[in-house]
Amino acid sequence: MPSQEDIARIILLGIGATAVMDIWLILMRALGVPTLNFALVGRWVGYLWHGKFAHASIGQARHVRGELALGWIAHYATGIAFAVLLVCIQGIEWLIEPILVPAIAVGAATVAVPLFVIQPAMGAGFAYSRTPTPAKNCLRSVMTHLVFGLGLYLSAVLIAWVWE
Repeated sequence: MPSQEDIARIILLGIGATAVMDIWLILMRALGVPTLNFALVGRWVGYLWHGKFAHASIGQARHVRGELALGWIAHYATGIAFAVLLVCIQGIEWLIEPILVPAIAVGAATVAVPLFVIQPAMGAGFAYSRTPTPAKNCLRSVMTHLVFGLGLYLSAVLIAWVWE
């Protein structure tokens, strides 16, 4: 069973990696590359609470009160969940001596969630198949999740350094 210290490290790991991903998204937006609107994620989550999983187009669904905040909370909660996944796979020792490859591999694997669960449920189809540029959108998603994986590693290194 992980200690409270381990749990704190894992939470910080997820927050740090998600923040690195967000910096990437800010950079992409500054370069004119479209990125995910977290209000739409919040709208989708809001509808989940009412038992509706799939939408023809989440953008056309009625707004949900507090959807932007809900989207950001879901985004960071997901980052923490993925950090838990990495530590479950690698063991708690990984937090003390992080290795790059497992972090990148988990980051790459997490792209399955948006491609095969969230985007289809929001109406964009599997792997963005219902969008005008599916391949480009998939590539953006893969890159973003690789950056998340890098964020897992960088955050773990920083946390290990600060904690010692």
